[in-house]
Amino acid sequence: MSLIPVGPYVFTDQDARKTLINAPIILAMMSGTRDPNPIAHLASRLDDLLRNVDVMKMSSDAIPELLAQVWATVAAAPLTLRVGGHVPATRNGIVERVNTSKGGVPKGPVDEAYVGWRGIEGDVQKAREHHGRPFQALCLWSAEVIDRLRAVGHPISYGSAGENITVLGLDWNDVRPGVRLRIGEVMCEVWAYAVPCKKNAQWMKDGDFGRLHHDRESEFGGAISRVYATVTERGLVHPGDPITLEP
Repeated sequence: MSLIPVGPYVFTDQDARKTLINAPIILAMMSGTRDPNPIAHLASRLDDLLRNVDVMKMSSDAIPELLAQVWATVAAAPLTLRVGGHVPATRNGIVERVNTSKGGVPKGPVDEAYVGWRGIEGDVQKAREHHGRPFQALCLWSAEVIDRLRAVGHPISYGSAGENITVLGLDWNDVRPGVRLRIGEVMCEVWAYAVPCKKNAQWMKDGDFGRLHHDRESEFGGAISRVYATVTERGLVHPGDPITLEP
């Protein structure tokens, strides 16, 4: 299998094509409802790069160059937001739990994990069609959100929905695409919301796994979605490690 390097990240052909398809969605998540949009120039560049490109049909030989350009464009967005003062002030929390599995959910707790460019070493995504890209290296979720769901009768617990890091003490409304987090030794950038799938229906008392979608946070009264993060510095994480949202 041919692999495509972009900086420290490595993509399969499928990873690369899925990343190209998702790039405009990622930028839209980062821009959110900000008006004016501080990363509109990056969205415009992305439109130019992808115009008239059929990502699923393009030659494999053409993918590396396009992927490098698209990745660089998206990667510029978090810094642009921070420099422009469009992210929250410093916030602090802790790692409540570190979770891994050999595929599927729930993920179980571990006492230590090494986080590399692709995420936690030894953690496996059973369905690679929708998971495992470098921008999905870490899945993060809020202990307070999980506790709130459990308090109203949903049979959910830490790790149930597949998050690698269960976060305690951060206002989840602040953990949006575009923010940077220091987690123990690891630095990462939140790039996207994690779209829920039917495997999470078992954790909802009525089977409505769609309530975990970021578009439904108004029903919940605040942020509810898990988020995906890109790793920018590797290292170890442990339960109890500090987490800092860094402007």
